[in-house]
This record gives sequence, structure tokens and C-alpha cells, in this order.
Amino acid sequence: MPTFQTVLGGQLNPIVAKIRALEKPVVCGVNGVAAGAGANIALACDITVAAESAYFMQAFSRIGLIPDTGGTFLLPRLVGYQRAAALTMLGERVGARQAADMGMIYQVFSDQDFHKTARALAERLAGMPTRGLALTKQALQAASHNTFEHQLQLEIGLQTIAGQTYDYQENRRLRAAYC
Repeated sequence: MPTFQTVLGGQLNPIVAKIRALEKPVVCGVNGVAAGAGANIALACDITVAAESAYFMQAFSRIGLIPDTGGTFLLPRLVGYQRAAALTMLGERVGARQAADMGMIYQVFSDQDFHKTARALAERLAGMPTRGLALTKQALQAASHNTFEHQLQLEIGLQTIAGQTYDYQENRRLRAAYC
């Protein structure tokens, strides 16, 4: 029988670590049930959308376990301590609309349009300046442990890098040509 160390340390945690470390934005679409580690993998993504009928659940307490796969790190940062404590300790279902209202996910799409709308969102991101998005993701993730002053300095450094990219230079050239 696999151990928690094997499953979490060798399988699930590397997934969420790679999602967080990936320079590209990761979009997650939930069209059904996201429970336990599945919910926490969804929360690890940069932009999570859900179909109206989808729901999320931190089911760990119901079976005597604790949230894993980054859930104890991510959920309080998304919804605040009180809500995270209630969601993880009570193990209640959270519908997609409620999840969006509390800041757990970005947006809810109708069941009928879910696939089309979620794909359009991912394609929109794919067509944007990739280096700028990567630097934005880096800054947002650093904010959870930086002081405000350190974050300001990080922004200067990352903005300097972004200002040297082809995407920024090309957009600047095009704006100058049309103004």
C-alpha cells in the first residue's frame, strides 16, 4: 500500500510545485467535482474557472486527515483564515458561484458555454506577451512572503526586465507609429 510520503511527496506535491513554478500562466477548468487534492491542485493554478454546476470540497476532515497538496498554504491566502478554517474543518461543499464570490476561483461560466469560454480564456492568455505574464506571476507569488518595501524593489527589477523584452519594445514602437 502506498504511503502518504510516496503519494504526496512523490506524486501530488510535485504537480502543484510545477504549476506554481511554471513561467506560463496555468488555467484550470473545473467541470464537475474538485475534492481533496483535486481541489487543491485547482487552487494552485493561476486562473481557475468553473462550470455553474461544479463544486469544491475540502473533504479531508471527514476521513480524519488534513488538507494536503498545498491546501493549507493556498486556501487561507485565497479566502482568509476564517473561511479556510471552516471549509477545511467542516468539509462542506462549495458551489462554483460561492467559490467565485469568496475569491477561491476567478469566474463561473454557464454549463453550456463552459468549454468554449474556458478555451477562449486560455487562448487569450496564450496570445499575450509571455515574458510579461511570467514576470507578473513571479511577482504575485513573491508577494505572499515579501515585505512591502521588498516587493517594491522586486517590481523595479522585474519591470526593468519586462521593459527590455521584444513584446514591450514592439508595442511601444506600434503605439508611437499610431499616435
